[in-house]
Amino acid sequence: MKIDVEHLSLRELNTLVTAAEQRRALVASRRPAAVVRRKLIAFAAQCGYTIEELIGTAPAETTAPARKRGTRRKLGKVAPKYRDPDNKRNTWSGRGRMPRWLAEKTRHGRSPADFLIPGLGRSDASKTRTIGQRTVFKQS
Repeated sequence: MKIDVEHLSLRELNTLVTAAEQRRALVASRRPAAVVRRKLIAFAAQCGYTIEELIGTAPAETTAPARKRGTRRKLGKVAPKYRDPDNKRNTWSGRGRMPRWLAEKTRHGRSPADFLIPGLGRSDASKTRTIGQRTVFKQS
């Protein structure tokens, strides 16, 4: 929190100093949180409970620190692999969810391989390969 003291009047500065001194006295008079936490754990154990049973979460001392989530790498752009013959602007690279136009046409009995752009690749529809092997091959 930043306070611009350059523009405060004498009265406002005195009020700010008084409030800061009161807050400092309050914080200084409190017991450290670790001491209070240990006393609470000991009191709960004396009564036959654990902190988890009473509060529902583990105390901060015993829990492992939360790991930061790594930023996810953006995938590069991929050339379209499928094209709608009725509307040339409808294309799909083969990544992600199947677009509505292709899903609707495959629902009516056509295969996604019917919409492949010629010369870019062929679909491997068998799905018998193991994970990590290529499913699309370039045609020579």
